[in-house]
Amino acid sequence: MRVLSGGPMSVDTGIVGLPQSGRTTVFNALTKGQADTGTYSRESAAHVGVATVPEPRLKALADLLHPKRVVAASARYVDIGASVKDLTTVAGARLLNEVASADALLNVVRAFTDERIPHPAGTLDPTRDIADMNLELTFSDLALLERRLERIETSLKGAKAAERSAFAREQELMNRIKTSLEKDIPVREMALSAEESRAVSGFQFLSAKPLLVVLNLGEDQLRDMKLLENSLASRYSRPKSGVVSLCAKLEAELSQLPEADADSMRSEFGLKESGVDRVIRKSYEILGLITFFTMASGEVRAWPLPSGTEAPKAAGKIHSDMESGFIRAEVVSYTDLLKCGNVAEARKRGMLRLEGREYEVKDGDVITFLFNV
Repeated sequence: MRVLSGGPMSVDTGIVGLPQSGRTTVFNALTKGQADTGTYSRESAAHVGVATVPEPRLKALADLLHPKRVVAASARYVDIGASVKDLTTVAGARLLNEVASADALLNVVRAFTDERIPHPAGTLDPTRDIADMNLELTFSDLALLERRLERIETSLKGAKAAERSAFAREQELMNRIKTSLEKDIPVREMALSAEESRAVSGFQFLSAKPLLVVLNLGEDQLRDMKLLENSLASRYSRPKSGVVSLCAKLEAELSQLPEADADSMRSEFGLKESGVDRVIRKSYEILGLITFFTMASGEVRAWPLPSGTEAPKAAGKIHSDMESGFIRAEVVSYTDLLKCGNVAEARKRGMLRLEGREYEVKDGDVITFLFNV
């Protein structure tokens, strides 16, 4: 079965990390790329690549339905290369735009030892490096806040009475966020109302984004991978953030091999699954994403979707006309469809349901949207 990579919708992740952490090697592992892993300057272009999101249910649906095309969801990765603290400069503005538009951030933290690549700080200390990166993200947000507060102050001086209350509310919110950031509380962990969260989303604060710490191990540490990962996860796993580990050097090498050869070599290291797959799966988890499937025109396709999304919005992920003209959705769960063997049998057994506008799409739903153009 040939699985094609995603369509117009993908999950975007910005890759950050301190120097010599192996962030570009992680990028190569995720995207099967061959980007230069040497240091490059803030004027350099970002590395951009796409990965196919692993989804074993697609194969089962393909075996059942025999579609002409099988299309997996895709994940887009941007390795900015430069330090986060350089992004606030004029030269780094272009790279800041790349990472600020991402859905999530992936912070590569070094745990491997390599005498040929000395750690800039002189010693290995993942906890220290995580704190340093969090500080860089905070400083980037504080710089953005200071500029915004200055503009609000200027606007207030010439604002009409009707405009002053809106500027004053924004000023109060910005000052509250600034105070929390100065206490080392990232925006993602602040208690904001739904309205405030919508307002904040327009500023694309880096510490507001879900953050996945990727502990980059050496091959000699793989036997202790779970222990090392769990020790960090106990401190850094919380809503919208998490920890996962892999050996980027090994995974980058395996990404260039045929799948069967990669699986064989991975098993020699005692690894039961791809580290890349674990990173992507954990990214979905911290983003609160589920997967639903569509069957249309001889194609089965997987779509990522925020948990709790109602059916019309899910249809809109496919095409805006489907959301505006939404009538109803024909829904059968993945497990029920496999039990029935085909859609007709699922309809006969009453497992194919008609759902309306308020239906919240569930992980594994197989959906046909009915709509007017």
